[in-house]
Amino acid sequence: MPFVLIDKPRPHLTLITLNRPERMNAMAFDVMVPFREALERVSLDNDTRAVVVTGAGRGFCSGADLENPGDIPGIDGLTLPTIALRSMELLDDVIRAMRRVHQPVIAAVNGPAIGGGLCLSLAADIRLGSDTALFRAAGINNGLTASELGLSYLLPRAIGASRAFELMLSGRDVDAAEAERIGLLSRVVPGDKLLDSCYDLAERIAGFSRPGVELTKRMLWSSLDAASLDAHMGQEGLAQLYVRLTTQNFEEAIRARKQHRPPDFTD
Repeated sequence: MPFVLIDKPRPHLTLITLNRPERMNAMAFDVMVPFREALERVSLDNDTRAVVVTGAGRGFCSGADLENPGDIPGIDGLTLPTIALRSMELLDDVIRAMRRVHQPVIAAVNGPAIGGGLCLSLAADIRLGSDTALFRAAGINNGLTASELGLSYLLPRAIGASRAFELMLSGRDVDAAEAERIGLLSRVVPGDKLLDSCYDLAERIAGFSRPGVELTKRMLWSSLDAASLDAHMGQEGLAQLYVRLTTQNFEEAIRARKQHRPPDFTD
């Protein structure tokens, strides 16, 4: 079986599954390279309007594979220092690839998301979790830094600086209930309802305007890097004007409201 599965569980939705359950979907290079390729391929699938990412078995992703890291591509003739740089670049590119997906990405966190798995979940646009979801910034427990794969950037923006400092410096576990309370998860649902809950949310998003959804995603991520409110409002205004002036979406929304029916956005 391949280490990454791509399915279409419902129309216009794509499910990407990390498929190495015997290793809790650890981030071996044999898994992460096809995962990045899957993200890039699905991003260019114009039939896909939303993406769900999950892990096979009882875990989302257990982070670095400490027993079998897999084969690192393109390192023939390199020495250890350069191999290390290429390895980190490859894993960093997975996070960047999740951010670059045109469609919204929903992480279905079905169990532990440890170390790099926590980073993967944070690179998604939305996180829903089962009651067995668990998060840990594990690097500090392994004698390393807890800062990897964008974690020290993404986590404070998701849950606030003080909580991020505490979790990254203590290396303690965060269960599903606490994750929902602090905003690491949008919602906790029973494990057998997790994927359907993600699909329902994805279908709702897929029913809206394609450029409206994509630009909203872009603006939200852009806001995390904005130098000022004024600078970001300028970008928001251009995005809003673009959709308003190049589509008939607003007029269709008004018609649908008057006719008591769902709008049909054809863009």
